[in-house]
Amino acid sequence: MDFVSTRIITGDIARLVDFYERATGVRAQWSTEDFAELRTAGATLAIGSDRTVALFAPGCARPAENHSVIIEFLVADVDAVHRDLAGSVAEFVTEPTTMPWGNRSLLLRDPDGNLVNFFTPVTPAAVARFAR
Repeated sequence: MDFVSTRIITGDIARLVDFYERATGVRAQWSTEDFAELRTAGATLAIGSDRTVALFAPGCARPAENHSVIIEFLVADVDAVHRDLAGSVAEFVTEPTTMPWGNRSLLLRDPDGNLVNFFTPVTPAAVARFAR
């Protein structure tokens, strides 16, 4: 089995795709006006319009109601990401902070309120965990 992607359902797909393209520097690949993917070497972030929910089961997913998942991106310099996003992010939950497990993390909310963590390993143990 392969883990393929995480999908966010949104009521404003253009706004959310634009945010993630700016935040990650990755261009989205659009399949339809209701579905786009941002593909990285390690994972894919899929973004679907709320119009796609009925294709699965009406009401099975509701946009902007996530309170348990954090989407995470490994970046080369979390402080640079913070500088680049300053002024374009509505809410930084935490400024860049070195966590006890060795990652320097920046936690923010995307336009739908989903938590997003950009992080850079900074201790030798953390760097070793993410060495490729």
